[in-house]
Amino acid sequence: MELSIDRLTKHYGRKIAVDRVSATLTPGVYGLLGANGAGKTTLMRMLCAILEPTSGEVRLDGKDVVGMGEDYRNVLGYLPQDFGYYPTYTAAEFLSYIASLKGIPRDRAEKRVRELLGMLDLAAVADRKIRTFSGGMKQRVGIAQAMLNNPQVLILDEPTSGLDPKERVRLRNLLSEYAVDKIVILSTHIVSDVEAIADQVLVMNAGQFIMQGTVPELAEEVKGKVWELTVPRTQARFWQAEVTVANYRHEGDNVVLRIISDEQPSPEAVTCEPILDDAYLYYFGAKEA
Repeated sequence: MELSIDRLTKHYGRKIAVDRVSATLTPGVYGLLGANGAGKTTLMRMLCAILEPTSGEVRLDGKDVVGMGEDYRNVLGYLPQDFGYYPTYTAAEFLSYIASLKGIPRDRAEKRVRELLGMLDLAAVADRKIRTFSGGMKQRVGIAQAMLNNPQVLILDEPTSGLDPKERVRLRNLLSEYAVDKIVILSTHIVSDVEAIADQVLVMNAGQFIMQGTVPELAEEVKGKVWELTVPRTQARFWQAEVTVANYRHEGDNVVLRIISDEQPSPEAVTCEPILDDAYLYYFGAKEA
């Protein structure tokens, strides 16, 4: 299976939201990273054939997804950033309703609903109305509805929003296992989630892919640009104003700063091994990221 993105572009008047992006996706997990306004949601809506591109196309195994119509929707699962739900429905009722809209036969739907409620730790609250759910529980219902038809292409916009650390780990494990023979695309602001499970990372800025590769490949891009510097605690604010500080930790009266910089920020600074977070901060800067 192959999802091909070929010079995909979307204009809104004079504004270019997505600018000639291309990529070839095969089974695995793809992390989509970028600051707000980078074009991620517009791209995902075009990948779902919800939004028609200004130019370019998306093809699944050589077929244009817009032209595939219902055939494409049958193999697609999508969680938008703000998914709609009926607050007076229980979790089980809502998922059964969505299954019927997707044309899943009732016997298969009942089994799949039970399966997903269990997988997403919602079985105990299956008969509670969604309006009583916490934000994280509602988000898990949204993930479940996207996976109802066992889609070959699963696209999730901010799926970890509202999830606690335990729930995030559960979801990461679920998606990693699911993507063995399927394509999973997830957009998130939580870089650690992408770092944990993504086979490939696509980084967007101003509507374009500015980086594509594995987590180690992207981290390697900033090798020699990540430094640790120990300074007195009273100097911490000075350094935060002068350079991009990825992290700092207190050690007695001192602070250890993790700095992203092309040049050695101080003779006392020493290089350290980069991670994906460092690459993200290098390209976007602390304020944008």
